[in-house]
Amino acid sequence: MGKKVKKDEKPPPDDVFDTLLVESRQAGTVVLMLSSPEEDVQSKACEAIYKFVDKCDENKKQLLDLNAVEHLLALMQSEDKIVRRNAVMAVGVMTAHPDVRKYLRKQEATIPALVNLLAPEEDSVCHEFSALAMSNMATEFSSKAAIFENGGVEPLVRCLLSHDPDVQKNGIEAIALLLMDYQTRTAIRDVDGLAPMLECLKSEYAVIQKLALLALERASQDGENRSALRELEAMSRLIDFVAHPECNDLHVMAVMVLSNLLEDLESLELVKETGGLKRLVAVITDQVPPEEEAKGGKGAPDKGGKGSRQAKKSAKDSATSKNKQGSAAKKQESADSSEPPPGEAIIPTLPDVKMCAAKAIARSARSAENRKILHEQETEKMLIHLLSHESAEVQSSAAQALAIMAENLTSRDSIREWDGLGPLIKMISSENSDVKESATLALANLTTANSNNCTEIQNLNGIEPLINCLADGREEAVANSACVLTNLAQIEVLRADAQNKGVVRALIEPLNSRNTTVQSKTALAVAAYVCDAESRENFRLSDGLTPLVALLRSGNDEVRRNAAWAITVCAVDEPTATEICKLGGMELLQEIQTSSTRKSPFAEAALQKLLDSNLSAKYALTGCLTSTNYIENGFYDVGQLRPGTKFLTVEEYAKQDMNDKRPIIIVNAKPDPTVSQAQSQAELDAKQEASKTSVTGKSSRTGRDSKTKTRKQQEREEKQREEELQAQLQREAEAISAAENKPYEAPCDSTLLKFIDEVVDKIQPLPTTREQVKALATFVADKMGGPIERGQLSNFGWELPLSQIKFELKSNVVPLGKIKAGIHVHRALLFKTLADKIAVSCSLMRGEYNRAWNEVLLPEEDCSLEDSLFAYTPTPGAPKFPPKTFIVDLIHEPGNLLPFDTPEAQTYKKI
Repeated sequence: MGKKVKKDEKPPPDDVFDTLLVESRQAGTVVLMLSSPEEDVQSKACEAIYKFVDKCDENKKQLLDLNAVEHLLALMQSEDKIVRRNAVMAVGVMTAHPDVRKYLRKQEATIPALVNLLAPEEDSVCHEFSALAMSNMATEFSSKAAIFENGGVEPLVRCLLSHDPDVQKNGIEAIALLLMDYQTRTAIRDVDGLAPMLECLKSEYAVIQKLALLALERASQDGENRSALRELEAMSRLIDFVAHPECNDLHVMAVMVLSNLLEDLESLELVKETGGLKRLVAVITDQVPPEEEAKGGKGAPDKGGKGSRQAKKSAKDSATSKNKQGSAAKKQESADSSEPPPGEAIIPTLPDVKMCAAKAIARSARSAENRKILHEQETEKMLIHLLSHESAEVQSSAAQALAIMAENLTSRDSIREWDGLGPLIKMISSENSDVKESATLALANLTTANSNNCTEIQNLNGIEPLINCLADGREEAVANSACVLTNLAQIEVLRADAQNKGVVRALIEPLNSRNTTVQSKTALAVAAYVCDAESRENFRLSDGLTPLVALLRSGNDEVRRNAAWAITVCAVDEPTATEICKLGGMELLQEIQTSSTRKSPFAEAALQKLLDSNLSAKYALTGCLTSTNYIENGFYDVGQLRPGTKFLTVEEYAKQDMNDKRPIIIVNAKPDPTVSQAQSQAELDAKQEASKTSVTGKSSRTGRDSKTKTRKQQEREEKQREEELQAQLQREAEAISAAENKPYEAPCDSTLLKFIDEVVDKIQPLPTTREQVKALATFVADKMGGPIERGQLSNFGWELPLSQIKFELKSNVVPLGKIKAGIHVHRALLFKTLADKIAVSCSLMRGEYNRAWNEVLLPEEDCSLEDSLFAYTPTPGAPKFPPKTFIVDLIHEPGNLLPFDTPEAQTYKKI
């Protein structure tokens, strides 16, 4: 039996605690372990917390309540590498909870600690979770600012060069969020972060590519960044990216980046030179580029191929500067070299990509210079091709792009030549509202100042769909349709065609819209189509004036302006002008003109046209009728009205009870039908009496036969008399009802008719206008009571006879010819009425206190010696020009002509 050998083991020092293995089931215990001075305990506690918080959000909140985040934040700055790694792992996962982020934002040491953990010497796991924490924190603006201020952009850019895809993913995600702030967009360029972002497009992971495109889209919103991306040949890379079908779910975002880049003129010129734009068009339209199609598709290198080779060369240059980035680029180049050149194979793209491409073209075409380049590259062909796509979104986007391209004058003709109008007209009948709106917008721009396009729309039967679109529920489509129809109305043939198809009635409904754009465009269309009497009558009878006049109350300047212009066109006809006045249009226009903010020349023109078509209102409101305003039957003088006072019709005045105010003087030179009817009735009665006498003589021949006939016919005659009596009663009842429903008829003025006949026979044949004026003045004075001596006007009795006429007629409306004693206001009106009948040019002016006068333009007949020496007169005794204004004296010395600027003329106009 051998001897036992005792092992030589040294016991632990007395001041060292024996190793203790602890099993904890409570999170609070583990949190207490974070305060341990032993790094091994700290590390294991952080690892346990990481596993715990990774399970669910409730665990994150529980540890936050246990104040674990404060200890973890301190351990992230530990000197031990493993402790720092495990601590940042736990913090990175916990930042997914909003309450944790809220707590960390209040701690000033949070962002600096995370930025320090992105240092190159740190472990890749630290990079991964630190970038994760920063991406979660960057969802709030204050954290974005803190990351930027603490220099976190450059470390995040370095993460993009990592070989670890998780580090790349978290880094690019954080950068994408930071780029929402304009300061980061500038900083990313200063730290050369654009090139690594482009390199991320070559990643094997779609999520990294997606985040890279998102970051590029936000970075390219800055103009200087777009310039830097052009130098990096980002355009060619993105077009190549779109050409790869395996990334079709990311093509939309790639086109969005291209949309930003194409906003610059320099970018368009670059893709034009490299052929990239035509390659993009080929990819979007699923077609072969025109150059390759012409060469038979043999794969000959075109501009697109040249652009791709330049992109490869740029990738090689960037590879020499950065080894890691270069190796990835070389691998991508070797993969690209095995693929066929872009454009050789037709690659179908998703509808969303086509839609985004059309929107990119539309965005780029907002600039006139860009539109010119896009037109040179025949971009309209691509957009016209997309109009036939089955997707409504693609159709709508293409039509919107065509609408913007149509702002270029040459593009309008090109779109027509490439058969682009037909699909647009077809889209008007689409059930999709967006498609309708876009199609009508494109047609509105295409028909502006282009008669050929307008005619082509008629040839393609597009007028009727446009009229039908006026009843559509999409307000923008209605406004655009009205704009197209307005453009078509510039051509008389097209206007007549649209009127025959019912465009005037169709425009009434949109006038009731609450959309100011619809109101404005529709009012302008009304003005374009009611330019003839038949259309104006149709518009009036269809009750279109009511909503049109209501637009004058709009608070929108353009709506009021276009409504006033439409009223200017409508008011050419007297019935239409009268109806507008009934609807309060004149009062509204007067109110607009008295406003300092709403006053406009259009409202002034409408009011003037309305007054010219309604001379009664013009004379009442302005007190002036010019020599071009001819008084016709139906004119009535209500006296001077204040501006803004409602102007009533003569029918409304006639229905009023008799009052002691001045009478309404009406001009209605027609024969009195009651007098002529009485004469004809008297003649008829005389004939009947003569026939009765002859019958009585014949009936006295034989008494027996007469008595026999009377007995036989007595009952029959009584029955016949009863029937005649009933028929007469029925006729009287019908006459009474007809009189009640019959429209108002102004009282006829046979006396005035006689005056006119007499003036035409005796005064009109006079050789000169001066003689006609003098003779007419004498005639008027004789019919209105004769001359009145100066100073005796107040003794001239004219009020009582006028009141007697009102009493006889039992009406406030008095015919002008019935006035036998009149003063200035009555004589001047009669003079103007008669002068218009014999073509003597004169005006009618109203003053104050029943003063009115007539002004005439006459040449001077007598020349002074001085005038004859210095003025050329071709014929001795010829009148001298220019003519001068005279006031016709109708009161004191009828026929005397008072020069306008003399004291006598001023005295005649005033009391």
